[in-house]
Amino acid sequence: MTNDQQTIAYLRTPQAIRERCDRVLHLAEANQLHYFGCDLTQLKNVANYVIQVMQDEYPDFNIPFHSRWRHFEVGNVPRLAELAQKLAGLTPRQNAQSKFDLAIVSVLLDAGAGADWQYVETETGQVFRRSEGLAVASFRLFCQGMFSSHSDYPLQADAQALQNLTVEQLAHGLQVSPTNPLLGLEGRVKLLQRLGESLQTHPELFEDENPRPGNLVKYLLSLATGKEEQTKAGLTDKVREKSDNLSQPTAIGKLSAKVVLSAVLEGLGDIWSGRLAIAGVNLGDVWYHSALSGEKPNDHYIPFHKLSQWLTYSLLEPLQELGLEITGLEELTGLAEYRNGGLCLDLGLIVVKDPTILQQRHLPGSEVIVEWRALTVSLLDRIAEAIRKQLNLTATQLPLVKVLQGGTWTAGRRIAAQLREGGVPPIQIESDGTVF
Repeated sequence: MTNDQQTIAYLRTPQAIRERCDRVLHLAEANQLHYFGCDLTQLKNVANYVIQVMQDEYPDFNIPFHSRWRHFEVGNVPRLAELAQKLAGLTPRQNAQSKFDLAIVSVLLDAGAGADWQYVETETGQVFRRSEGLAVASFRLFCQGMFSSHSDYPLQADAQALQNLTVEQLAHGLQVSPTNPLLGLEGRVKLLQRLGESLQTHPELFEDENPRPGNLVKYLLSLATGKEEQTKAGLTDKVREKSDNLSQPTAIGKLSAKVVLSAVLEGLGDIWSGRLAIAGVNLGDVWYHSALSGEKPNDHYIPFHKLSQWLTYSLLEPLQELGLEITGLEELTGLAEYRNGGLCLDLGLIVVKDPTILQQRHLPGSEVIVEWRALTVSLLDRIAEAIRKQLNLTATQLPLVKVLQGGTWTAGRRIAAQLREGGVPPIQIESDGTVF
């Protein structure tokens, strides 16, 4: 493996995210950052605020993963039961493949919608905004077959349909108009078109025949460990196909969460435009910050992989339904997005050095945003630790993915609604529809 390949592989790991973000936090603690400081004396207050939100949202503390599946149930509408009914004739693995297709397309459409857009769900008459609005809209478009090129198989997303998707089609599907504008519409369409292209350039992940995001299920099953248990259960490679016909999933081994993330980053790495690259390889959600020391340019790179990690969290549930045991959940990081970051800023854990930052809009690659996101990732680990300490729980009992759901994301939205009209984040981002 060349030095470039090693660097690329490293920047695609949760370990790299944590290490680089922790370096930024240490600089903040030493007051050596340009835009932000850090006041760790506020950590207990933030933890208490999040605990209160968790108790409000999940009184029994039976907290699910922070994933796209939560948004599909917004408004107390049983959409997942509706989906299960539509998928009832499929085998368990085909079911998981359709859920992968839905989750991947929906997450990629989920960059910040802006404060002015809304979606009216025809089926219920309910109105949804922001992330939930995009979830419900993408769910309905998926069920209508917008992402499938096969009229006989509408509940899938495939390379041909994604590449042929137009701005007009998506605008109509998302109810976009001059009076209902959506941020970054063209960016979202390009992202899905590039997803379609990527499906064809990675047959090892998505197969040659009818390339679909959902074909990643088969690839991930091949990476599951515990082969001896699988053999005992009659799930050797020759017999595994028969497991598709089981009505109940059989334990089929273990899979590390970071293996799922690695597959997502490898398979979807080509879809991000205008990003940093090494040896022609697109790095995705990786950004430059001058404060990090080092002689090589990549010493200054900070990976976040926000959408990819959230997508990973969203893919774990269909895999668990198939019978896979997901391990190493704690290795994934918190998500560097504006609700988590806004929580830290609004409650004084992150301190703005120059208030004019709050009056301006910033591009995702600006050092203001990169610095804010890096501090957010590291502080989420510390918030989670403080919450566990207060509640006397272990990381296994309350993993970070549940703290995010319980949790910090909702708390960030709640404090924003209390402090600012429309619940906008404290720092405004010039979104291109592909980062947040």
